Amino acid sequence: MDSQTVARREEAKHKKSGTSAPVALALTRSAVVVIAAYIGVQMLADITSLKIGVVFGLAVDMGTFVYPITFTLRDVAHKTIGKRNTQALIWMAAGVNLFAALYIWWVSTVPGDASWGLNTEWGAVFNASLLGRIVIASIIAEIVSELVDTEVYHWFVTRVTHRHQWARVLLSNSVSVPIDNLIFAVGAFGGVLPWEVVWQIFLFNLVLKYAVTVVSMPLIYVTGDREWREQ
Repeated sequence: MDSQTVARREEAKHKKSGTSAPVALALTRSAVVVIAAYIGVQMLADITSLKIGVVFGLAVDMGTFVYPITFTLRDVAHKTIGKRNTQALIWMAAGVNLFAALYIWWVSTVPGDASWGLNTEWGAVFNASLLGRIVIASIIAEIVSELVDTEVYHWFVTRVTHRHQWARVLLSNSVSVPIDNLIFAVGAFGGVLPWEVVWQIFLFNLVLKYAVTVVSMPLIYVTGDREWREQ
């Protein structure tokens, strides 16, 4: 018998007796996996956003191909560990990304060994001003959009319906993705790249993020649904 089943039976017992049970969420294997995946994909997206590639003739930051998955992973986390724990996860992920940026910046200040021979290349890729701007824009965009995603998703499952899990993902992402896209594109590249390139990045990112949202929607079904309540 898993820990979630035990917790549910204990809660049912307390309901029958009219007493209140202590609020506790079992840390299931699926919860551990989704938390690790959420933070890992966010870090990967932030690092790969340092490269502006050309795909189908349009400029795009390369983190765009993986970052949209975090919105669906956030939904899975919400479903697995509840609203408040998911909000804590969003802030924790932002802290981890900030620490990673600061650590990379510190590494860039350390003189490279002459036998290594790639110090100039490292400095060019992880330029302090570009890295700092992209990371700050990413973190602000992530916090704002993912918190908005949390509210929309929670509203849907508590006020609309528990059914149609794909619809809750699609609706919450449809609100949060454009917010994230606008904050990141303007914050990271506005005034650094020509505005027509920034506009290309915004449009292409928007289309691509919606495409990844649709492809990643089945992830919401990897864990069983839970009882919805404010927590």
